[in-house]
Amino acid sequence: MNATIRTRAIGATATASRDGLPEVTSETGGQLSVVTRPSAEGFNPLDLMSASLSACIVLSVQIAARREGWLDEIEQVSARVIPEKAHDEPSRVERFVTTVTIEGPLDAAKKAHLVEAAETICTVSNTLRSGAAVVNG
Repeated sequence: MNATIRTRAIGATATASRDGLPEVTSETGGQLSVVTRPSAEGFNPLDLMSASLSACIVLSVQIAARREGWLDEIEQVSARVIPEKAHDEPSRVERFVTTVTIEGPLDAAKKAHLVEAAETICTVSNTLRSGAAVVNG
């Protein structure tokens, strides 16, 4: 039996006019606008980082549950991510406070197992933990 590995283009490009806000386009054509005013609804850059981490964790819990044969026991999974900025320079996020909630008849031990497994599966959390290099291309 041959397994087919499907890949997806990844990455994003942000563009902005001289005084405009960034418009972001993914490699697959997804689009969103970035906001900067504290009262503006929408995503700012730190929200996007948090969104990437939370979505990756949720997907990784689903993957882990599927591997264990427990997916039917999950009604809903959510991951709330709150970035905490460092108080010193340079400007950066010092840590991400993450709360994962799994609803369904799974017992506490199985839920904990899925959260732990998700942490090893999630590419975003693995990247943040390892401190990937940012290079100019």
